Amino acid sequence: MDLDLTVLKHVVDIIEDKKGFQTVVLDLREISLITDYFLIVTGHSTTQVKAITEHIAEKLPALGMPILRVEGLPEAQWVLIDCGDLVFHVMTPDNREFYHLERLWGDAKIVMLEAV
Repeated sequence: MDLDLTVLKHVVDIIEDKKGFQTVVLDLREISLITDYFLIVTGHSTTQVKAITEHIAEKLPALGMPILRVEGLPEAQWVLIDCGDLVFHVMTPDNREFYHLERLWGDAKIVMLEAV
């Protein structure tokens, strides 16, 4: 599936339904063979990380996005949801700060979705 900005915006809206915050979408298409996009989001607690993860899993099929793998449950400190072209990283604040994926993937472009 080739993701466009409209689909990415819908995905961000799904996350915002469960009050995920600090959502960032990184465009990895020119720098990685792993996936096209990383979507990184923070939940206030492991309970919220689980709720965000469950909501994503419930809503993605309507967008035609298959979930290939979910890792990090039941601990829910850092949950990875692999959808092929898009990989979600749903993290607690401590893990988000410690791993700082935006810095690790610093060559990636940040996708701006506000105008979509």
